[in-house]
Amino acid sequence: MVASTGTKIHEYYMRMALSMALRGTGRVSPNPRVGCVIVDYGSRGGRVVSCGYHKKYGDAHAETNALRNAGGSVAGMTAYVSLEPCCHTGHTSPCCDALIKAGVSRVVIGMSDPDPRVSGKGIAAMSSAGVEVIQRVLENECRRINRGFVKRVTEGRPWVSIKAAMSLDGDIALANGESKWITGGPARRLAHLMRAENDAVLVGVGTVLKDDPMLSVRDSDGVSPMKSVVDRDLKTPPEARVLSEGNCVIFSGPSPDESKFSSLLSRGAKIIKMETDAEGRIPPGGILREFASMGVNNLLVEGGAGLVSSFVKARAADEFSLFVSPRIMGNGIGAFGGLSFELMNGTIRLKDVRYRKIGEDFLIKGVPECSRAL
Repeated sequence: MVASTGTKIHEYYMRMALSMALRGTGRVSPNPRVGCVIVDYGSRGGRVVSCGYHKKYGDAHAETNALRNAGGSVAGMTAYVSLEPCCHTGHTSPCCDALIKAGVSRVVIGMSDPDPRVSGKGIAAMSSAGVEVIQRVLENECRRINRGFVKRVTEGRPWVSIKAAMSLDGDIALANGESKWITGGPARRLAHLMRAENDAVLVGVGTVLKDDPMLSVRDSDGVSPMKSVVDRDLKTPPEARVLSEGNCVIFSGPSPDESKFSSLLSRGAKIIKMETDAEGRIPPGGILREFASMGVNNLLVEGGAGLVSSFVKARAADEFSLFVSPRIMGNGIGAFGGLSFELMNGTIRLKDVRYRKIGEDFLIKGVPECSRAL
């Protein structure tokens, strides 16, 4: 039996499952973030028996952890799962089989799994076994926390977020290149949290040469993402801080200088040779396909202006996170100086815009109007 409903009680427990799922942030890719809550409706109004989430790639899935945490029989109870339980054997055994074997009478699912190995098959298996299945409870919220996973599985590339800190007049640096610091401490701490929410962070070699960033998570809790640099000619210095903690990928041109190549390899960098376009640039499309092959679901592009503009031109920007400082910098370096439009209706307008005050600065988030909503 398969049903579809959005009743308040189901939404209540699904929100609990979503909160559990978020605990796996930064640790589960290329898998999705999934949470599970088991409820005993034999008690008046329902009683939460156990919760679980997918903690780390390769470890037990959310459903298995919730069943273990129950500490006893869950026969006849209801399991709330933010994503359709898997039905194939990978690092772990099928979760739908575990729920069936445990004897739950009902499974409430937030969204179906877009992975073709699973999509609909887990639901069908549970329904055939006599388990009541309720679908699409808080589906949009469930898709949102796994939009990178959905993007990679369905389109072969990660979800791309563009982050920039700028002045009121749109500059990311003064004309002489100085940029520390445009925004205040609270905004910078939030920017580090954004890194922790992504699987990889990407900058251009110009940013490495000018700012010598570490690209790690230091001012916030969380796991540091994969660090990556677009560096066609391997100008990244071997002593650059981006190389200091390992886990760094450099995208070079097809025929880099061998001595530079060897020097960066000795510093632990992984170098991926990429084809260039007619203008000698490495196209974003190829970079995104490489990230997808590495299991990256969510990519944060931090700059500089040329790299950001190339992603926007390629329609490879899914979301913008713009920190705006209440300062005017005059004739500086524009955040999107690589873009040029002739008509207003050809410019990029954001939708689903959210505003938030961060200390003395502002955060503006939105997705391009031309983007296909997940």
